[in-house]
Amino acid sequence: MNSAFATLYRGFLIAFLCLAASASNGAKGEQASSFVTVKDTHFELDGAPFSVAGVNNHYLPYGSRDEVIRVLDDAVAMKANVVRTFIQPVIGSLHGAMPTIWNWRSTADTSNLNVHGVYMLSWDAQQARMAVNDGPNGLQRIDFLLDEAKKRGLKVIIAFLDFWSYTGGAQQMRAWYGSDDVYSFFAEDARTIADYKRWVETVITRVNSINGIRYAADPTIFSWELMNEPDIHPEALLKSWLTEMAIFVKSLDPDHLLASGHSNPNGEFPDMEISQIDFGTWHGYPRWNGITPDEMNERIRAFCSAGAAFNKPVMLEEFGWSAAHADQIDVYRNWMDALYNSDCAGWVVWRLVSRQDGGQFPDDPVDGFDIHNDGGPLWNLMRDAAEKQIAKPNQIKLLAIPSTK
Repeated sequence: MNSAFATLYRGFLIAFLCLAASASNGAKGEQASSFVTVKDTHFELDGAPFSVAGVNNHYLPYGSRDEVIRVLDDAVAMKANVVRTFIQPVIGSLHGAMPTIWNWRSTADTSNLNVHGVYMLSWDAQQARMAVNDGPNGLQRIDFLLDEAKKRGLKVIIAFLDFWSYTGGAQQMRAWYGSDDVYSFFAEDARTIADYKRWVETVITRVNSINGIRYAADPTIFSWELMNEPDIHPEALLKSWLTEMAIFVKSLDPDHLLASGHSNPNGEFPDMEISQIDFGTWHGYPRWNGITPDEMNERIRAFCSAGAAFNKPVMLEEFGWSAAHADQIDVYRNWMDALYNSDCAGWVVWRLVSRQDGGQFPDDPVDGFDIHNDGGPLWNLMRDAAEKQIAKPNQIKLLAIPSTK
């Protein structure tokens, strides 16, 4: 192969692979008909490597339709291919016989936990049992989310429940039974275990009221997660609960990928020892983990490489560094470079939020992690990092082009 032809060949191949990356990793208006799968330590879609560049958003299940659309459109604009959320809220009883342990009637903006009367699960005081809300202010919100994500070629990671009490979650469910035990009761009480299984089965077997697609057959769903950050103690109870629930989920839906949703703060990944768990996740926040941004870089290299021991992918599923720090942009730039050069199968940043119905971006006074489609330095950095991450498998392929010498 002469040098002129080789140069032309390589130029054509690079252009072709870039187009292939865009098409296979979530171009707007396109939706692959197959499920994301796992091959060794990476994900695949339609037989090609699928590298995750994603965003978290907590209010997709209860925001207005316009607010949901704005988040999904901004995810596309950021070049993301995956969106992650968890199904919420969970309340006490509708008429107060069973108290709600969080502020269900908040009048803040949507991002700051005004759920506008939406709830997924409640306590039926008359029947003395859990009740599922499949109406317009319940599971039909998830129908809408999945249908709109499908239109945009986005994949969705869905955690069945949140562990924390911000909008009820597992803590509201243990409170139904009069328990104040935050860390153990939910995973060991027969009643909460039965409630959880009934809830999971309801979700997996649901048929979307908009497009008629059964959730278990919907390739828009990237994966299920057992729970967002199941901080169950002791570890033996956590492992036992994860194992039982993973087996249960896979018995209902063997086709979708499954993760635990555990933050794995120490990088030990006991969940990946469970055969039904398809990939590992970890969450990295220097502020909460008591580490420096540079130590976070070290964790990226170490934690992401842990998947090789299980022959499973590992994904950094949440991470953030506050805008209160003057070095925020430099820190994110270092992290994104480290992620790109690591063994991670992808990343999902915490968090993308969009303009609320009042026309403004929400305040984020506590954490300072919010990313906005505002054309600012952080937005531009994350958009460029997402585009680079998605193209990563195809760029790696270039290394295999035969020598022209």
